[in-house]
Amino acid sequence: MHTLYLVGLFLGLGASIGVVLAGWLAPTRGGFAAPAAIAAVVGVLLGLWLSGTAEAVAGAVGGLLGGAGAGPLVRGALARGGTRSGTALLATLAGLVGMALALIPVVGYLEALALPVLAVLVRRRSDRRYAGLRTLA
Repeated sequence: MHTLYLVGLFLGLGASIGVVLAGWLAPTRGGFAAPAAIAAVVGVLLGLWLSGTAEAVAGAVGGLLGGAGAGPLVRGALARGGTRSGTALLATLAGLVGMALALIPVVGYLEALALPVLAVLVRRRSDRRYAGLRTLA
């Protein structure tokens, strides 16, 4: 039971690190890949340093999912008029809250699953939302 808790904790920590990095790096040329890759490496290092191999793998998976899932959300906020620094600050605050919430059992698993799902929903919604304007051209 303790191992399941730690795996969920490191999944949530990795996902939260991905959110923070996506807030700062998604507007750059590296876009989606850089935050996910860096968060995965940080998750592995954090897992190996604090616990063990299973937690390191969980940190890497959480980092990949968090970085890749938060990237489209950050890009969408910037496309709708958000400033880079304001969006990065809000993503950092969301990541810090996510790190605190990852301490709650099962929430880390939900964080790692929710971010990619939210990214897909935002992408679908943005395509559908402006479909009528394309017919006017």
